[in-house]
Amino acid sequence: MSLRLAAITREQHLAFVQDRPSVSHMQVPSWGDVKPDWRAESLGWFDEGDRLVGVGLVLFRPLPKVKRYLAYLPEGPVIDWAAPDLDRWLRPMLTHLKERGAFSVKMGPPVAARRWSAEAVKAAIADPRAARLRDVEATAHEPAAFDIADRLRRAGWQQTEPSGEEGFAAGQPRYVFQVPFAGRSLEEVQRGFNQQWRRNIKKAEKAGVKVVQGGYEDLPAFYGIYLETAERDRFIPRPLAYFQQMWNALRAEDPDRMRLYLAHHEGDVLAAATMLMVGEHVWYSYGASTSRKRETQPNNAIQWRMMSDAHRLGARVYDLRGITDTLEESNHLLGLLRFKVGTGGEAIEYLGEWDYPLNKVLHKALGIYMSRR
Repeated sequence: MSLRLAAITREQHLAFVQDRPSVSHMQVPSWGDVKPDWRAESLGWFDEGDRLVGVGLVLFRPLPKVKRYLAYLPEGPVIDWAAPDLDRWLRPMLTHLKERGAFSVKMGPPVAARRWSAEAVKAAIADPRAARLRDVEATAHEPAAFDIADRLRRAGWQQTEPSGEEGFAAGQPRYVFQVPFAGRSLEEVQRGFNQQWRRNIKKAEKAGVKVVQGGYEDLPAFYGIYLETAERDRFIPRPLAYFQQMWNALRAEDPDRMRLYLAHHEGDVLAAATMLMVGEHVWYSYGASTSRKRETQPNNAIQWRMMSDAHRLGARVYDLRGITDTLEESNHLLGLLRFKVGTGGEAIEYLGEWDYPLNKVLHKALGIYMSRR
């Protein structure tokens, strides 16, 4: 059976997404509005009965001084990744993107490959012989994922290897931490937390920390402590305008697509975080906290409130997003990994991001350009 690929409307794209239990927040139409430096297009796959059977949000970024584009489908496309003939899905996409002027295509198959329980991650952190999570025996393997990876390689796709001490892929994180909610009451979720997490939630409550939902007008308060967090945790912060654009774009599509939470104590904002939701999947997106009054445990309080609200909204997964793959004590991100592991969820390795060079010379030039930035 052949598939036809064509550009589709935002309305067609969104209707398809709304019929799915889980689609990445980076594969909804409004995500293109969050990235004004990229040109966005919605793609649709149609079967022989002209039914829409797959979608993808593709972002186009021009190569400096050349009217050719990098085409990027973050955590997508939304297709049948278990299909025995993946090329039937991907070949029309490559043809279409080449006609649009793309010299290279990057995508992130939303396919999990390996899982580690919280206990397995804690044991790995405590083991001086374990340098990276990827080298530790996984709790569960997804055999289909490795078959998909083999088929992509045979079709000419190149896997982007994790780089840097963080173990993140070049674009989106390859390793994430998730708390499963499906079939569990909120009380069962909390019982899965380690003792420190449960104790800290009680400490925050006793200290009088209040977590509230914020609005657009509270984004500057979030941003103030986000800048402090960026300096402390050594990452380059995004501008305030980025979060304002995200708020307006995502909430115009769905009021629950993005939420802002703030943890207050005696008039001070001690922590803040953004939460995103598509279908039954919720993400903790951006977080920020001040170094002041850390003994009141605002970070645990804000996460517990977000998890509670996500559970009430019907989420089946609470996604804490990226984690470091490096387990050495010298890694400044190890503390964040320990914090996330305390929720009792699981670490998940995805297939990572994959490139297809449509023009090998320009693809190589992009690699050189990015390495020099």
